[in-house]
Amino acid sequence: MLSKQLGIWQSLDRLGYDNGFIVAKKAEMLNYDTFWYPESAVSESMVLGAALLHRLERMNVGSSIANIYARDPAAAGNGVRTLNEISGGRFTLGLGVSHAPVVQGTRGHVYEKPLPAMRMYLEAIYAIQHKLGQSTNLPIMLGALGPKMLELSGELAQGALPYNVTPDHTVLARQKIGPNRRLVVEQKVALVTDPSEARRLARMELNRYLTLPNYRNNWLRLGYTQDDVSGDGSDRFMDGMVAWGNEDAINARIQEHLDAGADQVAIQPIMDHAVIEKGDITPILSSLEALAPEKAH
Repeated sequence: MLSKQLGIWQSLDRLGYDNGFIVAKKAEMLNYDTFWYPESAVSESMVLGAALLHRLERMNVGSSIANIYARDPAAAGNGVRTLNEISGGRFTLGLGVSHAPVVQGTRGHVYEKPLPAMRMYLEAIYAIQHKLGQSTNLPIMLGALGPKMLELSGELAQGALPYNVTPDHTVLARQKIGPNRRLVVEQKVALVTDPSEARRLARMELNRYLTLPNYRNNWLRLGYTQDDVSGDGSDRFMDGMVAWGNEDAINARIQEHLDAGADQVAIQPIMDHAVIEKGDITPILSSLEALAPEKAH
């Protein structure tokens, strides 16, 4: 596996910024291609991007995703352009529509229909940059799940960043965005061989997503049932969302995504939340070492 085919996905909010930077530096040392990070209610995406770019010497950095309701199109366009100008082109702006509970409940905005809202946002970015005399060829990708948003990723962006998906979805995503757009897929991993422990960790990680309509609808499209994604989620669902086992088993899942059309798989090592709260990131660092590009087959 080439280094450009592997990235990592981690939340700096959860790890704490200092530990998050340690993870990022470790990933750079191990030749992972890109550090992907989310935006939450307590962090600002462009600030985190700038901080990561400052600390990393050659590794690429990408938001996955920055919420379109967190800043207007002018700020987003100027932000991605500025970060690339000062970093030698190492930043990708991943944009997403987020979820209604976050947008309306936390941020206090009106949650618009996702597809037209994203289209208008992208068109506004390009129009503003053109008016400023700047290039509209910006490294922007979309956090896309459904067929229409994937098609928009191929039409008005440089690709898609699916999250919480399976290799079957990767096949669909490649078909919808076309052969010449970039496809980066997030994959949760647990370097655990005991099924009960692996599924316990999976449920701990996925619990907060099970009530979000955007994800639920996509899982149902992928063939999971209401029973699979209700309550604590079925074992079948947990095994589909989290690649667990030894290195060979996890690398096999990564390869499935690549064979299905992904350009890069961003692994997200998951671990017990209580361990994270104690500031112990050893399991994440160990997973990065075990699955590093030069060690993958």
